[in-house]
Amino acid sequence: MLKFIDCFLRISVIPLSVATIWLTVTNQQDNTIFGKLKFSHLLGLKYMVCISAICAGYAFVAIVSSCIKFLVTKAWLFFLSDQIVAYLMVTSGAAVMEIIYLAYNGDQKVTWSESCSSYGKFCYRMKLALIFHALALVCFIVLAVISAYRCFCLFDPPSVPSNKEVEEGRT
Repeated sequence: MLKFIDCFLRISVIPLSVATIWLTVTNQQDNTIFGKLKFSHLLGLKYMVCISAICAGYAFVAIVSSCIKFLVTKAWLFFLSDQIVAYLMVTSGAAVMEIIYLAYNGDQKVTWSESCSSYGKFCYRMKLALIFHALALVCFIVLAVISAYRCFCLFDPPSVPSNKEVEEGRT
């Protein structure tokens, strides 16, 4: 059952990441007053595209390696990789959340006005891409827990000394 959940989540990450990439890369809007806004104008969106590509690639490699059963015996490898990918996804998601926040609210202290009233379609697609990215992140968080369980199941639990051993140690 655990292997099925693991495989399902890894397969689910691929279309979620591809959807994130597609929505972000094709996101652009032209405004007669302010000009054209594209994803390539915002570094945080570029970062999210790169991380989503890494996530999709890693998920594919993990699925293939579990089918080959070559790397499956290396539970610690999946544990570390899943953790790293999950943390990278958190950082890219946070970067895009900040962009979305500033686009909707602006920052009056540095005289940035909000821009979503002028670029509503762009902001909507950015939010949608962030939702897909967040769903992929949830998959990787669950995968990180599963891989941690698999990794630490290989070791015996620490032994708890009995009362008799504790008393002998005190004397």
